[in-house]
Amino acid sequence: MARVDTKGEQDLAALKAIVSTTSTLISQLQSTAPAVDNSKHQTNANALDLAHDSASLIRAHTTKLSLLIINKPFTPTAISTILRELVAGPLPGLASAIELCPAWKYTKAMSTELQYRARKVFSDFDTLIQAIPLDGQILSDDAKNGTGTENGKGSMAITGTVWESCDGVMQLKTLGVAGLVIKKAEEYRDLLKDALEELQEWAEEESDGDGEAVDGEEDPAQAEVDSIFGSQQHIPSDDPESIRPRLESAMKRLRLLILMYQAVVKRRFKTLCHLPHPELPPELKIKSDEDPGIINCLDEVLDVLKKIPDITDELASAFYELDTKEIDKRMDQCFFTGFAAAQLLIKNWQGQKDEFSTWVCLSVFYAFE
Repeated sequence: MARVDTKGEQDLAALKAIVSTTSTLISQLQSTAPAVDNSKHQTNANALDLAHDSASLIRAHTTKLSLLIINKPFTPTAISTILRELVAGPLPGLASAIELCPAWKYTKAMSTELQYRARKVFSDFDTLIQAIPLDGQILSDDAKNGTGTENGKGSMAITGTVWESCDGVMQLKTLGVAGLVIKKAEEYRDLLKDALEELQEWAEEESDGDGEAVDGEEDPAQAEVDSIFGSQQHIPSDDPESIRPRLESAMKRLRLLILMYQAVVKRRFKTLCHLPHPELPPELKIKSDEDPGIINCLDEVLDVLKKIPDITDELASAFYELDTKEIDKRMDQCFFTGFAAAQLLIKNWQGQKDEFSTWVCLSVFYAFE
């Protein structure tokens, strides 16, 4: 006689099936979502709005799911319902948001950032999926709190991670294209400030007697450490290679570059119009259905601004090695790269010169005084 499954067994079997389906879907979304749409087709959908709403729903469902797997009675049907709702809407909705956020429309920065943050939501939520108990029992305290002998986080910590990932996606709507561009520029500026501070500290350091110990005897252990990690050299007191004048000139230019970052943020990025444009002005739409050059300009500027901290690190290394040839090369490269960024923004978004335009020209003369 064939065995008849009880209602509870049927519910648990259905839960196992939807858990498998959800995990498979997430794997598919993770592998296919990064494909960015470069076809420049017209659509009225706002990618950041869709991403925000999808992430918000995933976050809310995560909260309910987290409570269901740790509280009695264990209800497979309720968990299955939540997973079906996620599979039907928010999870593929977040993937769709990525496809609706091409670089040509939202900038490379936003397109890349949304891809990265959405992938993290998928990955973190899949971790929570794997924590769902399929034995008909709620999670143990150890599995809930991560206090057991098994490796990995507890379900509560995993839930917090999913919340954080969803918040990251939702934040992009608040930031918008302009806000993200400002955030990136300020991050690059801060790296430049760090490099300047390190150079200043190095300039102020005193030579310790060419590695000799205080008692006049060489410390073998310290010598070994220095040989492994490379102890920084100091500017000789007689400075035959004129390192110190070069250092003063470099720090002066770096301060100018830091001011340039701040001016770009204030005079250009904070005055950006809403992006992407909901509707172009008629005179521009006649020429093209695309953004009138602003997106391309932002991408170019950010690429240049990102290079400057890397060049500055190479400049600092050249100073630490007292390599005058490399110092001169990196110093010019650093400043002219910054000047190139400023030149891209020499006119405001209306195509007119303004206070920033004048400041850029004056800064060039000041840098070479």
